[in-house]
Parts: sequence; C-alpha cells; structure tokens
Amino acid sequence: MSERAPVSRLEKILTKGIFAVTGELGPPKGADRSVIEHKAQYLKGVVDAVNITDCQTAVVRMCSMAVAKILLELGIEPTMQMTCRDRNRIAIQSDLLGAYALGIRNILALTGDHQSFGNHPEAKGVFDLDSIQLLQVIHKMGEEGVFANGEEIEGGPVRFFLGAAENPFADPFDFRPYRLAKKVKAGARFIQTQMIYNVPKFAQFMQRVRNLGLDDKVYILAGVGPIKSYGAAKYMATKVPGMDVPEEILERLRKTPKDQQKEEGIKICVEIIQQVKEIPGVAGVHIMAIEWEEAVPQIAEMAGLLPRPEV
Repeated sequence: MSERAPVSRLEKILTKGIFAVTGELGPPKGADRSVIEHKAQYLKGVVDAVNITDCQTAVVRMCSMAVAKILLELGIEPTMQMTCRDRNRIAIQSDLLGAYALGIRNILALTGDHQSFGNHPEAKGVFDLDSIQLLQVIHKMGEEGVFANGEEIEGGPVRFFLGAAENPFADPFDFRPYRLAKKVKAGARFIQTQMIYNVPKFAQFMQRVRNLGLDDKVYILAGVGPIKSYGAAKYMATKVPGMDVPEEILERLRKTPKDQQKEEGIKICVEIIQQVKEIPGVAGVHIMAIEWEEAVPQIAEMAGLLPRPEV
C-alpha cells in the first residue's frame, strides 16, 4: 500500500502481510506510574502495539503522550490516541511535534467523546477539527512537511503511521463504508473498528469495503474484546450507542453460572477472533480488554496469535 519505509513496528508487521495484533491500555485517573507498569506487563510481547486512550469517555486521566513515553521506556510500542475534543489545531500540532520528538510513531486520530458524557460535563469542548480534518493535518505534516496553515515545518516532514477508528455498526449502516473511504482519502493507513460481536453484520460491512476497493488502500484491524459478565453484555447491548451485541451472546452468558462468565467471555472473544481472521480484507485484530488487560495474554494464546514475530 506504500513504498515508503515503515516508521514503526506495527507498520512493518502490516506491510509484511503478517496478521497484526494490537491491544489497549487505559491510563489511570491519577499520576501513579506503577499503574502503567503493572498493566504493561500483560501486554509486552503479546501484542504488536498498544493503544493509549486519550481521556476516553471524556474522563480526566493521565495524558496519552506521557503514558506512551513510559511504554517506550518499557520496550513496548505505543499507538497514541489523539482526540479533537480538548485541543485546537495549535495545541494538536504542538503535541504531535512533541510526540514525534519522544519517539512515538503510531497515531490514532479521533474526534473524541463529547465532554457531556464525562466527569466534567460543564467543560468547554473545543472540536476545532474533527477526526477527518485531523487526519488531513497529520498527513500533510508527514507527506508535505507543512503545518495546517501551509507553513513549513522546521527540520522537514514529521511522518507518523496514521490510523483512525470506524464503527461498522453505527447508523446508517449503508453509509459506514463511505465514511471509511473519507478517512482513507484523508490519510488513514490503518483502521481499528468498534468491538465486533455481530460477525455476520461485520462480514457484510467488509464485503462493501472490498467492493469499494478500500481493503487495498488501508489495513483494517477488527476490534474485539472479552465481556466479563452477562450484566456487562446487557449494558453494552442496551446502553452503549453503536454497539451490536446479538441475542445469542446475551443468552449464552445468561445461561453461564456467574463464577464462570469471565471465562465464557474470553471464549467468545477467541471464537470471534477466529471468525474475523477468515474474512477477506481483515489485516489484524485490536483487542480492547477495558480495565482487564490481564485477560489479553490468555486470549492471544487461545486464538493462536502467539508468539508475535520479530520484524
């Protein structure tokens, strides 16, 4: 998809055609570095890169750049998430320069959850850019060596391996591949999707993606995640916008004894990984074990994703 030399391990994995595995680490609501170090031990050597969420759900947490730097020190490649919610284009570009100087090479560009959903609902949202505009800005910084205003960047281009998110299940369903196409046109090189529980519907989405030829232009990593309990599954199915949890998964967890539901959730996640691997155009999986990082090694092992290759 690109003849330029990869800038990160994740880009190397994908350009070599290896099925990629990424994970996610949620920063703490405090400044204790040991929390990062504890979570990181479950992910090191298990995934190819680790997403650092940027105040996910609009809740104040340790900043993604600092956590990404800590992961680099621990020998783990980070993917720094950057949202448009809290920064204007000046702050965003400034942070990108700082991130690059620190050795961070993977960026996931997001609009960000609205501040009204978080723990400071009275905060003023910025949204100077949206995710597609942010992709365009970062793309220009890397390909043309200029800021959003066209001014040249001192020292030359700042090139990241640039990613974006996509939700195959959000309404209107028919529009989602076209929104993905916009992100690809804006510069996205890899896509991480919303968590998949409805595999047949995701397969339909991928068919449309292939029909548009997008699978030849961008690496698509299918989002997956273990569910801890029937209650959690029911909450995701009924309270989380854009989530599609089929009735058969709810019923399967409901019939499982409570003390075995975590293990059943892991089994379901592994089964979904095995199913999405068979869908043409899927280049990897993004395992989102929200506040359950210790489950990731077991999932990766059971799904046959270990050991991760040297590149």
